[in-house]
Amino acid sequence: MKKQFFFTLVFALMVSVISFAQNVQTKPVAQNSNLAVFQWDKTTYDFGNIPQNQPVTAVFKFKNAGKVPLVITSAVGSCGCTVPNWPKDPIAPGESAEIKATFNAAAAGAFNKTVSITANVEGGTAILTLKGNVEVKQ
Repeated sequence: MKKQFFFTLVFALMVSVISFAQNVQTKPVAQNSNLAVFQWDKTTYDFGNIPQNQPVTAVFKFKNAGKVPLVITSAVGSCGCTVPNWPKDPIAPGESAEIKATFNAAAAGAFNKTVSITANVEGGTAILTLKGNVEVKQ
């Protein structure tokens, strides 16, 4: 009786381990096939020196390198001086689009601002960076 219980327990554990191992191996493939992929021309835009109180705009071009439509749900600047404009319609696989970010250079000095993009991509977000130096208008 004890032997039969022992073998039943060992058999149940082996079946559980084998089932779990199969699920772990197939899970990443299923996740990746349901995601879009940003393929950026660049993710940092350096304006160099710009005049104070004169808004400037950076254009970030990208392609959807995934197998499903890319849907951007939001784009948020790191402060009120950075305003993003993004495509509201889904971007089909293989198609290209762009995100524009306008920075209003009010304060003099070096700046480093970001735009956080939320989309159906791995990790759920992408970060774009705007940098440069605002010179006092003479």
